[in-house]
Amino acid sequence: MKVITLNIPDTTDIDDKEAAMLLASSLYERGKLSLGQAADLAGLSKTTFAELLGSYNVSIFNYPADDLINDIKNA
Repeated sequence: MKVITLNIPDTTDIDDKEAAMLLASSLYERGKLSLGQAADLAGLSKTTFAELLGSYNVSIFNYPADDLINDIKNA
């Protein structure tokens, strides 16, 4: 696992847990991490992470629209 050190300005209202959740939800949304990997990064269970995704405007259904359209055509 990679270790990254970030310097976040004191003027931001973000603590370590919030920063981890922001990064994890973004990487999950982009398809770079699975739900389990993102939950681990955020230090949460998969269930808790999935429940919190909506608070970050991230859908738990990480399925590309193009794939969905192809599935509908093939059905």
